[in-house]
Amino acid sequence: MTARRCLPWPNKCLRMPADPVDRITDEIRAILDKMIDTMEAMPGVGLAAPQIGVMQRLAVVDASQERGKAVRMANPEILHASGQLRSHEEASPNLPGVSATIDRPRAVTVRFMDADGIVQEQDFVGLWATSVQHQIDHLNGRMYFDHLSRPKRDMLLRRARKRKG
Repeated sequence: MTARRCLPWPNKCLRMPADPVDRITDEIRAILDKMIDTMEAMPGVGLAAPQIGVMQRLAVVDASQERGKAVRMANPEILHASGQLRSHEEASPNLPGVSATIDRPRAVTVRFMDADGIVQEQDFVGLWATSVQHQIDHLNGRMYFDHLSRPKRDMLLRRARKRKG
């Protein structure tokens, strides 16, 4: 297992958009595998490459009960989002110890390049959809708490600073 350390908030990489991936190489596949190891070690249901300091549009998601069903994605983009929202308590290993309830579309259709370099379109529902959207936010330099009102966001960040020390 080759889990990587997640960058601590407020590392500037967490606020920068990631670079698109031109093609899938063995190096890209190795990064995706390390990301899965890191996600499993947290444990979490998704991870975006910028969270570990790799500034490429790569994400992995596994919201399965039994695990081992990770979807590897390069350049994921949402093509369609349902009008129905789903509330879920979200957190990030980049800002441990705090979380917030975020409303996101319950289902999304996502286009991405898979680990074989083939462009796929896949529907994600429930926790899978929440995780995919959360990872795409990271790829765009956003954090889950950016979806909160300013007072709630400020309160969450104050709580995180107090926990840190």
